[in-house]
Parts: sequence; structure tokens; C-alpha cells
Amino acid sequence: MPSESGLEISSDPISYQYCNSLTSYSRFKTREVKIGDVPMGANNPIRIQSMTTTPTMETAATVDQSIRIIEAGADYVRITAPNITEAQNLEAIKKGIRAKGYSTPLIADIHFTPNAAELAARIVEKVRVNPGNYADKKKFAVREYSDSQYEEELERIRSKFLPLIGICKEYGTAMRIGTNHGSLSDRIMNRYGDTPLGMVESAMEFVRICEEENYHEIVLSMKASNTIVMVQAYRLLVNKMMEYGMNYPIHIGVTEAGEAEDGRIKSAVGIGTLLEDGIGDTVRVSLTEDPELEIPVAVALVARYDNRESHQKINSSSDYSINPFVHEKRSTVAVKGVGGGSVPRVVADLGHYEQIEQNDLVGLGYKYVPEDDKWNISDVACDFIYTADQELPFDIPGTLSVIRNSAAWKTSENKDRRYPLFCEMEYFKSEEKSSEINFLAVDINSLSESFIELVKAEETLVLVFETSNTHGMAEQREMFCRLKEQSCLAPVLIKRNYDNDSEQDLMLSAATDLGALLIDGFGDGVWVNNRKVDRDKTNSALFGILQATRTRISKTEYISCPSCGRTLFDLQETTAKIRARTDHLKGVKIGIMGCIVNGPGEMADADYGYVGTGIDKITLYKGMEVVQRNVPAKDAVDALISLIKHHGDWVAV
Repeated sequence: MPSESGLEISSDPISYQYCNSLTSYSRFKTREVKIGDVPMGANNPIRIQSMTTTPTMETAATVDQSIRIIEAGADYVRITAPNITEAQNLEAIKKGIRAKGYSTPLIADIHFTPNAAELAARIVEKVRVNPGNYADKKKFAVREYSDSQYEEELERIRSKFLPLIGICKEYGTAMRIGTNHGSLSDRIMNRYGDTPLGMVESAMEFVRICEEENYHEIVLSMKASNTIVMVQAYRLLVNKMMEYGMNYPIHIGVTEAGEAEDGRIKSAVGIGTLLEDGIGDTVRVSLTEDPELEIPVAVALVARYDNRESHQKINSSSDYSINPFVHEKRSTVAVKGVGGGSVPRVVADLGHYEQIEQNDLVGLGYKYVPEDDKWNISDVACDFIYTADQELPFDIPGTLSVIRNSAAWKTSENKDRRYPLFCEMEYFKSEEKSSEINFLAVDINSLSESFIELVKAEETLVLVFETSNTHGMAEQREMFCRLKEQSCLAPVLIKRNYDNDSEQDLMLSAATDLGALLIDGFGDGVWVNNRKVDRDKTNSALFGILQATRTRISKTEYISCPSCGRTLFDLQETTAKIRARTDHLKGVKIGIMGCIVNGPGEMADADYGYVGTGIDKITLYKGMEVVQRNVPAKDAVDALISLIKHHGDWVAV
């Protein structure tokens, strides 16, 4: 039957294959593509890249920024070339970079203009084209194509694309065929819909033409701002390459990820989920910040897979029958607000605190106001705190509960909203349990068939999945699969220990390990242990992960492009202004796009759009529809606020 991805899904689990193994880490083996002196794919390291944000005609500025990107650790530098004049200037930029002693390959980013691509391919080592707008202009038209009309369209595309292939073959230039979720052609949209399958097929149309011309220096990408769509599209891409006998290198990234913590978490959720399964030959983290700041994030994400192959063996005792191309939340029973139809819960770990004070809850979303004798509760207030053996010396807010070690809980006189944490068989041997909710910590060795049968008989039990495996995401995924195989509906909290991680490492690791499971519909809550990072940072990261996986919305979401030479206003400054005035609008999604290339298409998920359409001219959108054109930039933020108010989505601070 057709799925949400647009794919005809078979019940045969083999049709779900998208990586080498779900339990044993290895990279999906791709062919080597030569990009200057820095080849990609095959046994080469995962390459890192970024993109300049300076206007391409500003040669000196672009050269300087390219060098900063290179010195930060990039293997490639990408530069936009939206027209023939800017494509020509790539030659001066390349000479400037080479004159300063840098041989890093350059990539030209092309949209809409085949003649610019054809010129750039004679100058730089690689060109990127977007199948959705290389030979088409998106009109958001609704029409039906007969088979013959569809073939006529493909032939038209072929005639426009062949000259570029010929030039790339002649000059030894590589090519990225990069599909963007929001810029699929009308032809693809009307045949496949706005789906991961449409994204894959959009690229495959171009790949087939390349193969017919015996041109194979190809890299593929499937970028989206929605992490679920992005992961599904890449998985489906590999699945289709396996089916077609292809193995082209894969460029991975979350487009329009945003800035600061949110941008890093969103990038790690999408990129990390794929890297966990060995997918990806080059990484670009797209942040609305200076491009050299993207590189350390990408390096940190990739470094997690150094020597990952040596992880502890994961014994698989289940059949993986979960469709990896469709997001479907695992069905669970509800146990006092955990599981069932509830959003995932957040546990704050204070178990290492010597003494927990009332003010320690401030960083967890709770602030006590003595003069009013009440608690102020934020949108990112955790649901549980773990206190190990400690009893709290103060009254807790009504929306908060406490998890304590079972021995301490049993001897406590105050059991109001206090619940025990047991370990493995201890729970089943205990004579004293909570009548409301009990937590049971288990690892993969606990989950035998007989143990799971015991769990199924318990109505108040919530499992806490733990792992010490360096390939922990895959191990915990296997644990979920074992529950599914035996139709066990017990809710599960995903717990990870990052005791020695820095703030950035914690953020990226947790976003990868927890996010990958949430993307697949696993998990009724998240719990992270770390002694080094402030509790407020950890709590914020957990809510950010839930937001990035769209499993619990607690704040405004900004779909913001990383800026480039096409950007028509100061994107970083404008994003900061919009965030300052709208970050209290819980659940509202605002797209902030520097130009029309990454405009209405890439903000397909946004409720409102702010798009540069001329020098200091902004066009405002409600969804995909234009509401107001050519608003002066100085007035545009106010106009956006008025638009939000007009549609009833504004709330007072």
C-alpha cells in the first residue's frame, strides 16, 4: 500500500534495507569521486565542507572568508554563482586562494542558470546543481502529466543538462546533484507529491542521464529542514541505489537548521541519525552564523565514528520490521502521563548533587516566588527530577514528580509524587511498589523473552533503557525491536550517560543518540546524566532535541538559511531581531530566507515566511502564499508581526 513517503511499501523487511547493518557499525561503501586532490567516498575520510556568505563579486572578501573556512578544517569550500558574471569571477577567487598557498577544492553552487554552471565547471573542481530548478522554474502549478507528456519533459531536461555533463567530462569536474525538499519541480510534485520518494526520483532523473553519458563523478544529496523528511529521503536514496546497483557518495546536511543551540541540535539530529547507520561521505552543517563556525560542529559530529567499528557486539534476536521510510510512533500504554498519547517526558538528573536546593529547579523551568508562595513554570519545565537517595527538603510544584532509588523510596515517609527506580529483577522480587508508576532500569542483557513476558503483565511499569555500548543508539534500537516483536506496550524512557562530555559534545551526542530513536518513533521520554554541564543547559538541550524531532513542541521554530552570496539582507542580524520579538510564540514556525532560491520551497513547513526578493526588499508569506511583496527591510519585521497578529497566532508576552 502507499505510505506517507509516497513509496509503495512491501511487507518484506528486505525492502526496508538502507544500510549495511542495523546492529554492526560500518560505512555504506560508495565509489570514489575525484574532487581536485581531495577524493570523496570509498575508503576516504568523511569530508567536511562549508559555504561562503560574502557576495561572490567581492573577490577579496570571498578569498579571505574561504581561507578562514579552510583553516577551520574544511576539505571543500562552496561558493554561490547565481549568474554568468559571478560564475566568471570564480576564476579570480580561485587564483586568489591559490596565490595564498591553499589548494582546497572549490565548489560552485548553481540554481536556475545552466550557462553559469557550464562556465563554473571549467573553473572549479565541482559544481552543485539542484534538479528542482536547474531546468525548471517552480510555478506551484497543479496539472496532470500523461506518460507521453512526462517523457517529453524528461527529454527537455536532458537537452538542457547534456552540455554540462560534456564539460564536466572534458575538464574532470565532479558534480553534486542536490535535491532540496522545498524546491521539487512541479512535474515531480504532481507525479510523486511532496515526498521523500519525490526527492529521490528528482535526483535519479539526472543520475540516469549522467549514466547514459558514461559520467560517474557524481555526489548526491537529499536536504530538508524537517529532520524526519530529511532522514527518510536519505534512507530511501540508499535503498534505491541498492536496488539500482548504484553507490554514489552522499553529501548529508539539514538545510536551514538555524543558529546557536537550536541549529546545532537540529543538525545533529538529522546528520547524526544517518552517520549512526554508516551513511554519509561529506557533511555540511548549515548554521545562520559565520561559516567557519560550522566546521567545528561538523568535525565533532564526524569524530564520534572514529574507531566505531570496534564497538561491543550487539546480539540481534529480533526481526527489524519497522518501516524506516515512514515516521510512526511506537504504540504504548499510558502510565500516569508517560506513554500512550502523551508527548515524551523530560527527566532532569540531579542524582550527583550533594544537596538539592529550591533554587536548583530554576534551571529546570521552575522558579519559586516567595512573596506569592507560588511557582512560575516555563514551557521548558522538566517533568521529573531524579534525586538518587535524596529526599527534597522543600515542597515541589504540582507539575513535577520525583524519581528516587527504590531503597530510599521505600523508607521515605513522603511518597506524594515520589516514585521508585528499580533495577532489573529487583522490581519483581520487591514486596513494596508504587500503586501509580514504577521505573525499571534495564539494559540489553535484561531483555530476554521471559523477562519481557514479566514486563507485559505489569500495568504500572515504565522501562528505563540504559546502555554502555559505544554504538549505544543501535543497541537501544535493538531493545525497542525486542519489545515490538513480543507486542510489549510498556512505555520507555531513553537514558544516556555523557558524564565527561563538554557542553557542545553533550548537545551533539544526545541529539544524535536520542534523536535517532525519536525519529523512528521510539521513546516516551528522555533522560541524560552529566556532571560537567549546567543543569539548565542539559534541560534546554533535551527540549531542543524533542523540538528538532517534532515530538514535543515547546518554543518557536525558526527555519533560517545559513546565508550565502545570494542573500539580499543581513540574515544574522535580521534573524536575531525576529527571534527577539517572536520567541515566545510556542509552536509557531517562521521561515527566514535570504533569497528566493531558498524561499517558499525550503520554508514549506513554516507558518510564516520572511524572504529576500530584492536589495533590502522583503516578501512576506502565510504558508506558501505571498501576502505582501517588496516591503522595505526597515519595516518588514513590524509587518511580519502584524501578519502574525492578523491570523490570530500572536500572544502577548
